Amino acid sequence: QVQLVESGGGSVQPGGSLRLSCAVSGLRLDYYGIGIGWFRQTPGKGREGVSCLSVNDGSTNYIESVRGRFTVSRDNAENTMYLQMDNLKSEDTAVYYCAIDLTGCSLRDGGKDYYFHDYWGQGTQVTVSS
Repeated sequence: QVQLVESGGGSVQPGGSLRLSCAVSGLRLDYYGIGIGWFRQTPGKGREGVSCLSVNDGSTNYIESVRGRFTVSRDNAENTMYLQMDNLKSEDTAVYYCAIDLTGCSLRDGGKDYYFHDYWGQGTQVTVSS
């Protein structure tokens, strides 16, 4: 059984930083062919896949609004993935979920964000407010 457990959310002022962690069990994060990453969800905007790391070649992908501010990474020894979020903005406020797609990094129809088909955690709230 694959389980993902997020931690590290909280409240921060605009311009601040947070680091989200996601401990994974039941599937190794170096399993060939998978994509690992993060999506966020808000009542008004719905689900938005913000980043994806392709395990095959280690490449990282981001949506335009977070590129240069967010960094996705993994620690294979700990079987944990991370999302470092810097220069946070109020529009980053959302519940953040770590996720895995067994077929790699997939762009949603329209090509504007990433969609994860297979596994995700319970979510952690990130609030950016002054």
